[in-house]
Amino acid sequence: MSELVAARRKKLEALQKQGINPFPSKSARTHSAKHALKEPLGKEVTVAGRIRGWRSHGGSAFADLEDGSGRIQVLFKKDELGKAFETLELFDIGDFIEAQGTLFETSTKQKTVQAKVVTLLTKTLHPLPEKRAGLKDHEERHRRRYLDLMTNPETRHTFELRSKIISSMRRFLDFHGYLEVETPILQPIYGGTLARPFTTHHNELKQDLYLRISNELYLKRLIVGGFDKVYEIGRDFRNEGISTTHNPEFTFMETMRAYADYKDNMELVEEMLRAIAKDVLGKLSFTYQGHTIDLSIWAKVEHPGTEAEFEAREKEWIQPTIVHDFPLEGSPLAKRSSTKPNRVERFEVFIGGLELMNVYSELNDPDELKAHFKEQAQLRKEGDLEAHPTDEDFIEAMTYGMPPTSGVGVGVDRLVMLFTDSPSIRDVILFPALKSKKND
Repeated sequence: MSELVAARRKKLEALQKQGINPFPSKSARTHSAKHALKEPLGKEVTVAGRIRGWRSHGGSAFADLEDGSGRIQVLFKKDELGKAFETLELFDIGDFIEAQGTLFETSTKQKTVQAKVVTLLTKTLHPLPEKRAGLKDHEERHRRRYLDLMTNPETRHTFELRSKIISSMRRFLDFHGYLEVETPILQPIYGGTLARPFTTHHNELKQDLYLRISNELYLKRLIVGGFDKVYEIGRDFRNEGISTTHNPEFTFMETMRAYADYKDNMELVEEMLRAIAKDVLGKLSFTYQGHTIDLSIWAKVEHPGTEAEFEAREKEWIQPTIVHDFPLEGSPLAKRSSTKPNRVERFEVFIGGLELMNVYSELNDPDELKAHFKEQAQLRKEGDLEAHPTDEDFIEAMTYGMPPTSGVGVGVDRLVMLFTDSPSIRDVILFPALKSKKND
Protein backbone atom coordinates (compact mmCIF):
# COMPACT_ATOMS: atom_id res chain seq x y z
CA MET A 1 0.00 0.00 0.00
CA SER A 2 2.85 2.41 0.79
CA GLU A 3 4.18 1.93 -2.78
CA LEU A 4 0.79 2.94 -4.20
CA VAL A 5 0.69 6.03 -2.00
CA ALA A 6 4.26 6.89 -3.02
CA ALA A 7 3.29 6.61 -6.71
CA ARG A 8 0.40 9.00 -6.21
CA ARG A 9 2.60 11.48 -4.40
CA LYS A 10 5.02 11.31 -7.32
CA LYS A 11 2.17 12.24 -9.67
CA LEU A 12 1.22 15.06 -7.31
CA GLU A 13 4.73 16.50 -7.54
CA ALA A 14 4.67 16.20 -11.34
CA LEU A 15 1.39 18.12 -11.49
CA GLN A 16 2.76 20.87 -9.27
CA LYS A 17 5.91 21.15 -11.44
CA GLN A 18 3.64 21.72 -14.45
CA GLY A 19 2.01 24.60 -12.58
CA ILE A 20 -1.25 22.71 -12.06
CA ASN A 21 -3.00 23.34 -8.73
CA PRO A 22 -4.07 19.87 -7.53
CA PHE A 23 -6.50 21.34 -4.98
CA PRO A 24 -8.34 24.34 -6.53
CA SER A 25 -11.00 26.05 -4.44
CA LYS A 26 -13.90 26.03 -6.93
CA SER A 27 -15.53 24.08 -9.73
CA ALA A 28 -17.35 25.51 -12.73
CA ARG A 29 -19.80 22.57 -12.82
CA THR A 30 -23.10 23.42 -14.56
CA HIS A 31 -24.81 20.03 -14.36
CA SER A 32 -24.94 17.10 -11.96
CA ALA A 33 -24.52 13.70 -13.60
CA LYS A 34 -28.25 13.04 -13.30
CA HIS A 35 -29.16 16.44 -14.72
CA ALA A 36 -26.68 16.14 -17.63
CA LEU A 37 -28.10 12.77 -18.66
CA LYS A 38 -31.52 14.42 -19.12
CA GLU A 39 -30.17 17.05 -21.52
CA PRO A 40 -30.47 16.65 -25.33
CA LEU A 41 -27.59 15.48 -27.50
CA GLY A 42 -25.37 18.35 -28.62
CA LYS A 43 -25.88 20.26 -25.35
CA GLU A 44 -22.69 21.66 -23.83
CA VAL A 45 -22.30 20.82 -20.15
CA THR A 46 -19.67 20.94 -17.44
CA VAL A 47 -19.74 17.94 -15.13
CA ALA A 48 -17.57 17.07 -12.16
CA GLY A 49 -17.05 14.11 -9.89
CA ARG A 50 -14.82 11.35 -8.63
CA ILE A 51 -13.21 9.04 -11.20
CA ARG A 52 -14.68 5.58 -10.57
CA GLY A 53 -13.62 3.92 -13.81
CA TRP A 54 -10.93 4.49 -16.45
CA ARG A 55 -10.40 2.86 -19.85
CA SER A 56 -7.59 3.96 -22.20
CA HIS A 57 -7.56 3.26 -25.96
CA GLY A 58 -4.42 4.78 -27.46
CA GLY A 59 -5.40 8.30 -28.47
CA SER A 60 -8.59 8.26 -26.42
CA ALA A 61 -9.78 7.41 -22.90
CA PHE A 62 -13.10 6.97 -21.15
CA ALA A 63 -13.78 7.88 -17.53
CA ASP A 64 -16.79 7.19 -15.32
CA LEU A 65 -17.43 10.25 -13.16
CA GLU A 66 -19.54 9.89 -10.02
CA ASP A 67 -21.14 12.66 -8.02
CA GLY A 68 -23.91 12.62 -5.43
CA SER A 69 -26.59 12.14 -8.09
CA GLY A 70 -25.08 9.24 -10.04
CA ARG A 71 -22.54 8.50 -12.78
CA ILE A 72 -21.82 9.81 -16.28
CA GLN A 73 -19.27 8.72 -18.87
CA VAL A 74 -16.70 11.19 -20.27
CA LEU A 75 -14.63 10.73 -23.43
CA PHE A 76 -11.18 12.32 -23.74
CA LYS A 77 -9.59 12.47 -27.22
CA LYS A 78 -5.98 13.42 -27.91
CA ASP A 79 -6.81 15.41 -31.04
CA GLU A 80 -9.42 17.40 -29.05
CA LEU A 81 -7.44 18.06 -25.86
CA GLY A 82 -3.96 18.41 -27.35
CA LYS A 83 -1.21 18.70 -24.74
CA ALA A 84 -3.72 18.42 -21.90
CA PHE A 85 -4.29 14.80 -22.94
CA GLU A 86 -0.81 13.93 -21.65
CA THR A 87 -1.79 15.21 -18.22
CA LEU A 88 -4.37 12.43 -17.96
CA GLU A 89 -1.52 10.04 -17.20
CA LEU A 90 -1.19 11.78 -13.84
CA PHE A 91 -4.82 11.09 -12.92
CA ASP A 92 -5.86 8.10 -10.77
CA ILE A 93 -9.05 6.30 -9.85
CA GLY A 94 -10.51 8.31 -6.99
CA ASP A 95 -9.36 11.74 -8.21
CA PHE A 96 -11.97 14.47 -8.63
CA ILE A 97 -12.01 16.13 -12.04
CA GLU A 98 -14.17 18.50 -14.06
CA ALA A 99 -14.96 18.02 -17.74
CA GLN A 100 -16.48 20.58 -20.09
CA GLY A 101 -17.84 19.31 -23.37
CA THR A 102 -20.73 18.26 -25.58
CA LEU A 103 -23.17 15.40 -25.07
CA PHE A 104 -23.24 12.63 -27.66
CA GLU A 105 -24.20 8.96 -27.86
CA THR A 106 -21.70 6.15 -28.24
CA SER A 107 -22.31 3.20 -30.55
CA THR A 108 -23.86 1.40 -27.57
CA LYS A 109 -26.32 4.30 -27.10
CA GLN A 110 -24.66 5.49 -23.88
CA LYS A 111 -24.96 9.25 -23.38
CA THR A 112 -21.44 10.62 -22.91
CA VAL A 113 -19.65 13.96 -22.56
CA GLN A 114 -16.91 14.53 -25.13
CA ALA A 115 -14.50 16.72 -23.19
CA LYS A 116 -13.05 19.89 -24.66
CA VAL A 117 -11.52 20.99 -21.36
CA VAL A 118 -10.49 18.88 -18.36
CA THR A 119 -9.55 20.25 -14.94
CA LEU A 120 -8.19 18.44 -11.89
CA LEU A 121 -10.23 19.33 -8.78
CA THR A 122 -8.65 17.08 -6.13
CA LYS A 123 -5.69 14.73 -6.32
CA THR A 124 -6.36 11.64 -4.20
CA LEU A 125 -3.32 10.53 -2.23
CA HIS A 126 -4.64 7.17 -1.06
CA PRO A 127 -6.12 4.47 -3.32
CA LEU A 128 -9.77 3.58 -2.82
CA PRO A 129 -10.77 0.16 -1.45
CA GLU A 130 -10.71 -2.54 -4.11
CA LYS A 131 -13.95 -2.30 -6.08
CA ARG A 132 -15.02 -5.95 -6.01
CA ALA A 133 -14.09 -6.60 -2.38
CA GLY A 134 -15.49 -3.28 -1.20
CA LEU A 135 -15.39 -2.62 2.54
CA LYS A 136 -16.90 -5.70 4.19
CA ASP A 137 -15.59 -5.63 7.76
CA HIS A 138 -18.41 -4.17 9.89
CA GLU A 139 -16.08 -2.56 12.42
CA GLU A 140 -14.16 -0.77 9.67
CA ARG A 141 -17.39 0.23 7.92
CA HIS A 142 -18.57 1.96 11.08
CA ARG A 143 -15.16 3.41 11.98
CA ARG A 144 -14.41 4.73 8.49
CA ARG A 145 -17.90 5.54 7.32
CA TYR A 146 -16.58 7.71 4.48
CA LEU A 147 -15.13 4.59 2.83
CA ASP A 148 -18.32 2.63 3.54
CA LEU A 149 -20.40 5.32 1.79
CA MET A 150 -17.89 5.42 -1.05
CA THR A 151 -17.88 1.69 -1.75
CA ASN A 152 -21.29 0.39 -0.61
CA PRO A 153 -24.28 1.92 -2.44
CA GLU A 154 -26.70 0.23 -0.02
CA THR A 155 -25.17 2.24 2.84
CA ARG A 156 -25.82 5.51 1.03
CA HIS A 157 -29.37 4.35 0.34
CA THR A 158 -29.93 3.64 4.04
CA PHE A 159 -28.96 7.16 5.02
CA GLU A 160 -30.96 8.71 2.21
CA LEU A 161 -33.99 6.83 3.58
CA ARG A 162 -33.12 7.99 7.10
CA SER A 163 -33.34 11.60 5.97
CA LYS A 164 -36.67 10.96 4.22
CA ILE A 165 -38.10 9.23 7.33
CA ILE A 166 -37.27 12.19 9.57
CA SER A 167 -38.61 14.67 7.01
CA SER A 168 -41.82 12.65 6.70
CA MET A 169 -42.25 12.56 10.49
CA ARG A 170 -41.74 16.31 10.65
CA ARG A 171 -44.30 16.94 7.89
CA PHE A 172 -46.84 14.70 9.62
CA LEU A 173 -46.53 16.52 12.95
CA ASP A 174 -46.55 19.96 11.32
CA PHE A 175 -49.71 19.02 9.42
CA HIS A 176 -51.36 17.95 12.67
CA GLY A 177 -50.71 21.31 14.31
CA TYR A 178 -47.60 20.52 16.35
CA LEU A 179 -45.04 23.28 16.85
CA GLU A 180 -41.39 22.28 16.53
CA VAL A 181 -39.30 23.58 19.43
CA GLU A 182 -35.78 23.32 20.82
CA THR A 183 -34.97 22.63 24.46
CA PRO A 184 -31.62 22.57 26.31
CA ILE A 185 -29.15 19.76 25.70
CA LEU A 186 -26.97 20.94 28.61
CA GLN A 187 -29.17 20.72 31.70
CA PRO A 188 -28.52 21.57 35.36
CA ILE A 189 -30.67 18.57 36.37
CA TYR A 190 -31.23 15.65 34.03
CA GLY A 191 -34.56 13.85 33.97
CA GLY A 192 -37.52 12.57 32.01
CA THR A 193 -36.60 8.89 32.22
CA LEU A 194 -34.53 6.45 34.26
CA ALA A 195 -30.96 6.47 32.94
CA ARG A 196 -27.40 7.48 33.80
CA PRO A 197 -26.18 10.78 32.31
CA PHE A 198 -22.93 12.12 30.91
CA THR A 199 -21.54 14.85 33.16
CA THR A 200 -19.61 17.95 32.14
CA HIS A 201 -18.57 21.19 33.84
CA HIS A 202 -19.25 24.81 32.92
CA ASN A 203 -16.23 26.91 33.88
CA GLU A 204 -17.95 30.31 33.94
CA LEU A 205 -20.97 29.11 35.91
CA LYS A 206 -18.70 26.98 38.13
CA GLN A 207 -21.17 24.10 38.13
CA ASP A 208 -21.66 20.64 36.73
CA LEU A 209 -24.11 20.19 33.87
CA TYR A 210 -25.52 17.07 32.25
CA LEU A 211 -26.13 16.06 28.66
CA ARG A 212 -29.86 15.47 28.52
CA ILE A 213 -31.18 11.94 28.75
CA SER A 214 -34.61 13.19 27.66
CA ASN A 215 -36.28 16.45 26.68
CA GLU A 216 -39.57 15.52 28.36
CA LEU A 217 -39.53 17.84 31.38
CA TYR A 218 -38.78 20.93 29.29
CA LEU A 219 -41.55 20.09 26.82
CA LYS A 220 -43.96 19.85 29.77
CA ARG A 221 -42.86 23.31 30.92
CA LEU A 222 -43.94 24.57 27.49
CA ILE A 223 -47.41 23.03 27.96
CA VAL A 224 -47.61 24.82 31.33
CA GLY A 225 -46.64 28.01 29.48
CA GLY A 226 -49.61 27.75 27.12
CA PHE A 227 -48.60 25.74 24.06
CA ASP A 228 -51.05 22.98 23.12
CA LYS A 229 -48.93 20.78 20.85
CA VAL A 230 -45.13 20.73 20.69
CA TYR A 231 -42.46 18.36 19.46
CA GLU A 232 -38.69 18.15 19.24
CA ILE A 233 -36.40 15.97 17.15
CA GLY A 234 -32.91 15.95 18.60
CA ARG A 235 -30.04 14.10 20.23
CA ASP A 236 -30.26 12.53 23.66
CA PHE A 237 -27.37 10.97 25.58
CA ARG A 238 -27.31 8.08 28.04
CA ASN A 239 -24.20 6.76 29.75
CA GLU A 240 -25.17 3.15 29.32
CA GLY A 241 -24.19 -0.02 27.49
CA ILE A 242 -23.85 -0.43 23.74
CA SER A 243 -25.78 -3.09 21.83
CA THR A 244 -27.54 -3.67 18.52
CA THR A 245 -30.34 -1.37 19.73
CA HIS A 246 -28.42 1.04 22.01
CA ASN A 247 -25.94 3.81 21.25
CA PRO A 248 -24.88 6.36 23.91
CA GLU A 249 -25.84 9.21 21.56
CA PHE A 250 -29.11 8.75 19.71
CA THR A 251 -31.90 10.64 17.96
CA PHE A 252 -35.23 10.94 19.75
CA MET A 253 -38.51 12.56 18.78
CA GLU A 254 -40.81 13.59 21.59
CA THR A 255 -44.21 15.27 21.55
CA MET A 256 -46.42 16.82 24.18
CA ARG A 257 -50.12 17.30 23.51
CA ALA A 258 -52.46 19.13 25.88
CA TYR A 259 -56.04 17.95 26.54
CA ALA A 260 -55.18 14.38 25.49
CA ASP A 261 -54.44 11.03 27.14
CA TYR A 262 -52.50 7.96 26.07
CA LYS A 263 -55.48 6.51 24.18
CA ASP A 264 -55.56 9.58 21.93
CA ASN A 265 -51.90 8.95 21.15
CA MET A 266 -52.58 5.32 20.27
CA GLU A 267 -54.46 6.63 17.25
CA LEU A 268 -51.74 9.19 16.50
CA VAL A 269 -48.81 6.74 16.43
CA GLU A 270 -50.65 4.25 14.22
CA GLU A 271 -51.55 7.01 11.78
CA MET A 272 -48.03 8.47 11.86
CA LEU A 273 -46.27 5.18 11.10
CA ARG A 274 -48.66 4.41 8.27
CA ALA A 275 -48.08 7.88 6.83
CA ILE A 276 -44.29 7.51 7.01
CA ALA A 277 -44.38 4.05 5.41
CA LYS A 278 -46.55 5.28 2.52
CA ASP A 279 -44.37 8.36 2.11
CA VAL A 280 -40.99 6.62 2.22
CA LEU A 281 -41.67 3.06 1.04
CA GLY A 282 -44.87 3.59 -0.94
CA LYS A 283 -46.60 0.73 0.90
CA LEU A 284 -47.74 -0.47 4.33
CA SER A 285 -46.25 -3.95 4.05
CA PHE A 286 -42.48 -4.52 4.04
CA THR A 287 -39.81 -6.94 5.25
CA TYR A 288 -37.77 -6.64 8.43
CA GLN A 289 -35.17 -9.33 9.18
CA GLY A 290 -37.08 -12.04 7.36
CA HIS A 291 -40.50 -11.07 8.72
CA THR A 292 -43.24 -9.48 6.63
CA ILE A 293 -44.56 -6.49 8.59
CA ASP A 294 -48.06 -5.14 7.93
CA LEU A 295 -48.79 -1.69 9.38
CA SER A 296 -52.48 -1.95 8.52
CA ILE A 297 -53.04 -4.47 11.36
CA TRP A 298 -52.28 -3.62 15.01
CA ALA A 299 -52.62 -5.72 18.16
CA LYS A 300 -53.19 -4.39 21.69
CA VAL A 301 -51.83 -6.38 24.63
CA GLU A 302 -51.90 -5.55 28.33
CA HIS A 303 -48.53 -5.54 30.10
CA PRO A 304 -48.06 -9.02 31.65
CA GLY A 305 -47.42 -7.53 35.09
CA THR A 306 -43.78 -8.26 35.91
CA GLU A 307 -40.56 -7.11 34.30
CA ALA A 308 -39.39 -10.70 33.87
CA GLU A 309 -42.54 -11.71 31.97
CA PHE A 310 -42.32 -8.52 29.90
CA GLU A 311 -38.68 -9.13 28.94
CA ALA A 312 -39.43 -12.75 28.07
CA ARG A 313 -41.98 -11.59 25.48
CA GLU A 314 -40.19 -8.60 23.76
CA LYS A 315 -39.14 -10.61 20.75
CA GLU A 316 -42.61 -12.13 20.33
CA TRP A 317 -44.10 -8.85 19.18
CA ILE A 318 -43.18 -8.89 15.49
CA GLN A 319 -46.34 -7.44 14.03
CA PRO A 320 -47.33 -3.91 15.19
CA THR A 321 -48.22 -4.29 18.86
CA ILE A 322 -49.23 -1.80 21.54
CA VAL A 323 -48.37 -3.07 25.03
CA HIS A 324 -50.39 -0.96 27.46
CA ASP A 325 -51.10 -0.33 31.15
CA PHE A 326 -47.67 -0.74 32.71
CA PRO A 327 -47.04 -1.39 36.42
CA LEU A 328 -46.73 1.74 38.55
CA GLU A 329 -43.18 0.87 39.53
CA GLY A 330 -40.72 2.22 36.99
CA SER A 331 -43.05 4.92 35.64
CA PRO A 332 -42.70 7.85 38.08
CA LEU A 333 -43.86 10.48 35.57
CA ALA A 334 -46.95 8.64 34.26
CA LYS A 335 -50.52 9.13 35.46
CA ARG A 336 -51.99 6.35 37.60
CA SER A 337 -54.82 4.35 36.02
CA SER A 338 -58.25 5.24 37.41
CA THR A 339 -59.53 1.67 36.92
CA LYS A 340 -56.52 -0.59 37.59
CA PRO A 341 -54.69 -0.38 40.93
CA ASN A 342 -50.89 -0.23 40.66
CA ARG A 343 -51.03 0.42 36.91
CA VAL A 344 -50.31 3.57 34.91
CA GLU A 345 -51.66 4.92 31.64
CA ARG A 346 -48.63 4.03 29.57
CA PHE A 347 -47.95 2.03 26.44
CA GLU A 348 -45.00 1.01 24.29
CA VAL A 349 -44.98 0.17 20.59
CA PHE A 350 -43.20 -2.96 19.35
CA ILE A 351 -42.65 -3.90 15.71
CA GLY A 352 -40.25 -6.53 14.44
CA GLY A 353 -39.24 -7.21 18.05
CA LEU A 354 -38.01 -3.59 18.36
CA GLU A 355 -39.22 -1.26 21.09
CA LEU A 356 -39.93 1.90 19.09
CA MET A 357 -42.07 4.21 21.23
CA ASN A 358 -42.91 5.03 24.82
CA VAL A 359 -46.15 6.90 25.51
CA TYR A 360 -48.13 7.86 28.60
CA SER A 361 -50.65 10.17 30.10
CA GLU A 362 -48.47 12.66 31.94
CA LEU A 363 -48.70 12.92 35.72
CA ASN A 364 -49.66 16.54 36.44
CA ASP A 365 -50.43 16.40 40.18
CA PRO A 366 -47.49 18.29 41.77
CA ASP A 367 -47.95 16.61 45.17
CA GLU A 368 -47.94 13.12 43.70
CA LEU A 369 -44.92 14.06 41.56
CA LYS A 370 -43.10 15.24 44.66
CA ALA A 371 -43.87 11.95 46.40
CA HIS A 372 -42.53 9.99 43.42
CA PHE A 373 -39.36 12.09 43.38
CA LYS A 374 -38.94 11.37 47.08
CA GLU A 375 -39.16 7.63 46.38
CA GLN A 376 -36.60 7.99 43.59
CA ALA A 377 -34.28 9.91 45.93
CA GLN A 378 -34.41 7.02 48.40
CA LEU A 379 -33.55 4.58 45.60
CA ARG A 380 -30.55 6.76 44.71
CA LYS A 381 -29.39 6.62 48.33
CA GLU A 382 -29.62 2.85 48.13
CA GLY A 383 -27.33 2.81 45.10
CA ASP A 384 -29.71 2.94 42.09
CA LEU A 385 -27.67 5.10 39.70
CA GLU A 386 -30.57 5.32 37.23
CA ALA A 387 -33.10 6.67 39.74
CA HIS A 388 -34.64 10.03 38.84
CA PRO A 389 -33.10 13.09 40.58
CA THR A 390 -35.49 15.58 42.15
CA ASP A 391 -36.17 18.60 39.93
CA GLU A 392 -37.62 21.27 42.22
CA ASP A 393 -38.04 23.78 39.37
CA PHE A 394 -40.13 21.27 37.42
CA ILE A 395 -42.31 20.56 40.47
CA GLU A 396 -42.80 24.32 40.93
CA ALA A 397 -43.82 24.62 37.26
CA MET A 398 -46.46 21.95 37.84
CA THR A 399 -47.94 23.97 40.73
CA TYR A 400 -48.92 26.62 38.14
CA GLY A 401 -51.03 23.97 36.43
CA MET A 402 -50.55 21.70 33.43
CA PRO A 403 -53.72 20.53 31.66
CA PRO A 404 -54.31 16.83 30.95
CA THR A 405 -51.39 15.98 28.65
CA SER A 406 -49.93 13.00 26.84
CA GLY A 407 -46.51 12.66 25.22
CA VAL A 408 -45.04 10.35 22.58
CA GLY A 409 -41.35 9.39 22.59
CA VAL A 410 -39.98 7.80 19.43
CA GLY A 411 -36.57 6.17 19.03
CA VAL A 412 -35.78 7.53 15.58
CA ASP A 413 -32.74 5.30 15.02
CA ARG A 414 -34.75 2.14 15.73
CA LEU A 415 -37.51 3.37 13.44
CA VAL A 416 -34.92 3.76 10.69
CA MET A 417 -33.68 0.23 11.45
CA LEU A 418 -37.22 -1.04 10.87
CA PHE A 419 -37.83 0.79 7.58
CA THR A 420 -34.37 -0.01 6.16
CA ASP A 421 -34.27 -3.68 7.31
CA SER A 422 -31.09 -3.02 9.32
CA PRO A 423 -30.11 -5.48 12.09
CA SER A 424 -28.03 -3.03 14.15
CA ILE A 425 -28.40 0.55 15.29
CA ARG A 426 -24.80 1.10 14.15
CA ASP A 427 -25.96 0.55 10.58
CA VAL A 428 -28.29 3.58 10.72
CA ILE A 429 -26.10 6.05 12.64
CA LEU A 430 -23.48 7.66 10.42
CA PHE A 431 -20.82 7.73 13.12
CA PRO A 432 -21.77 5.36 15.97
CA ALA A 433 -19.88 5.18 19.25
CA LEU A 434 -16.85 2.91 18.99
CA LYS A 435 -14.06 2.01 21.35
CA SER A 436 -10.89 3.89 20.49
CA LYS A 437 -8.27 1.72 18.82
CA LYS A 438 -5.84 2.86 21.50
CA ASN A 439 -8.12 1.32 24.14
CA ASP A 440 -9.00 -1.79 22.18
